[in-house]
Formats: sequence, structure tokens, C-alpha cells
Amino acid sequence: MTFSIVARSADGRLHGVAVASRFLAAGALVPAAEAEVGAIASQAHANLAYRPQGLTLLRSGVAAPDVVAGLVAADPGRDDRQLAVVGATGDGATWTGPRCGGWAGGQAGDGWAAQGNILTGPEVIDAVRDAWLGRSALPFPQRLLAALRAGEEAGGDRRGRQSAALLVVQRGGGYAGTGDNLVDLRVDDHPDPITELGRLLDIHTMLFGRPDPATLLDLSGPLAEEVAALLAAAGHPPAGGAAPVTAGQPVGAVTAPADPVAAALDEALAAWAGWENLEERLVPGRIDPLVLAHLRRSAPHLPAPRAGD
Repeated sequence: MTFSIVARSADGRLHGVAVASRFLAAGALVPAAEAEVGAIASQAHANLAYRPQGLTLLRSGVAAPDVVAGLVAADPGRDDRQLAVVGATGDGATWTGPRCGGWAGGQAGDGWAAQGNILTGPEVIDAVRDAWLGRSALPFPQRLLAALRAGEEAGGDRRGRQSAALLVVQRGGGYAGTGDNLVDLRVDDHPDPITELGRLLDIHTMLFGRPDPATLLDLSGPLAEEVAALLAAAGHPPAGGAAPVTAGQPVGAVTAPADPVAAALDEALAAWAGWENLEERLVPGRIDPLVLAHLRRSAPHLPAPRAGD
């Protein structure tokens, strides 16, 4: 009733699970992952104990194939189970019990494993594999989603669609660096769950993705003037009606006490960004083009920015 992929990034810093199923809230049952340790998917007649037990074994240095072998050997219900494990290094591993609903099976390779049951056929897992191996240029969460989408397009769960989930972990990758869950999204009941999961991932990336330092814009000159006006129109005017910083002098080039105008602009931008849930994309003295675009959209009544701004 389910197909999934567990995987590790090429540098070993990220682990993740993507799953789709004709089952309510598969994301509540199937995936588990721990940063720099590994990822697990337990499905079919899922044994939820596989998840903490498997992560404990991985944490102790047991290889993924041995984790799978040990878990299923100790489980009298193994013939009805499906399990996939990927560790910090080496090949992934997968198990399909002989009583899992057909078509059922899995494949594994270096840093990944894909598996499913009650599928339209083996082409589903072939498609998951090919998409995973062929889309290495994508960011890790999007690559997992692409593999899941390929499995769906190849036939997916032969009973239909209902839920999907994506879990990605990275040390310190969670909100404000205070946790390890880089992405933790679920679609519990939806007629097109993988598409909906993609929509949620796009929103998540916009709100919580880290800005690219190469694209950041200095808050100086006409851009600082425009941002101050936009913030005022959005209800977050810089204190004292901050004037633009001299062109070529980024706001962050001096300390706040020596540049109260720049500090006021930073503070106003932070207040607005917090209201819009964009605080993870803030960089003092500079602005992410994505944040700027969102700010411009939020005040459409203002004049359009001059060419080159």
C-alpha cells in the first residue's frame, strides 16, 4: 500500500525519507531519521519499533544491511513487513516479507534504498531509483520528492493515493539552528498528496531556506531608500524615518551605535520579516532578493522600483 525511499546526501550530512501511500497519514508511521546517523522506513504491516531500534543500531556503528537482518530476524511478524535502512556510510538495505501485498519489492545502492508494496509493478521502484540517481543536481529534499513523484507517475500504489511525507535531517539544520529537522512535512489526506507535498516544500523553502550569500544585496543608496518606503507602507517604518545610507556603504559596514539610521532600517526589516515568517532569511546590512521581492509584492500601491534597483 506504500512506496518510499530512504537516502543519504553525497557528503553524508543529510539523511531523509520520502513516502507516499493509499493510507491515512503514512508520514506518522513510516519515516524516522537522525542527523549523521541514518534513515529508516517501516511499512506494509509496519513495525513501529523498527524505527528507534534501527536508529540505535546505526548509532552504534552497525551497517545498514546488518541492521535490517537483525531487526527482521527478531520479529515473528517479519513476513508481513517491509523495511529500508540507510546509514552514515555504505549501501542502503531493504527487506520485503513474502506475505506483503503484490507487487512488492525493493532495491538498494550506495546511500539509498527504495521499496514498495501493493504497487502496479516493479516499474514503480525502477522509476524511483532512476529519478534518485539521475537528479543529483537538485537540492536534497527536492531530489527525494522527485524520486517519489517519478514512482507515482510510473503507477504508484495500485489502490490509489491518499498521503505523502518528507523528512530530512541535518545537524543544526532545523529552525534557527536549534534542532536537526531540516524538513518535516506531511500531507495526511489529499486526492493528490505528492503534488500537495511539493507545494508545501516550495513554501518551506521560501520561508526557511538559507539565503545564498552570492545573491545578497547591500542595503545602500536607492535600494535602502526603497526598502525604507516599502517597510513604512507595510506598517513597519524605520525609527526616525531612516534615510538611505550613502551609495556603496552597506548598512552592516559600521556598527549600530555609529550608524543609527542603518540600525533602524535593519530593525524595521526584522520586525516586518518576523511578521511574514521570513526571519530565517535575514542578514544584517543586506537583503535576500527573495525577501525583497516579497516585500515589493506586499506594497503594490507604491511606485515600481527604478531600473537597476
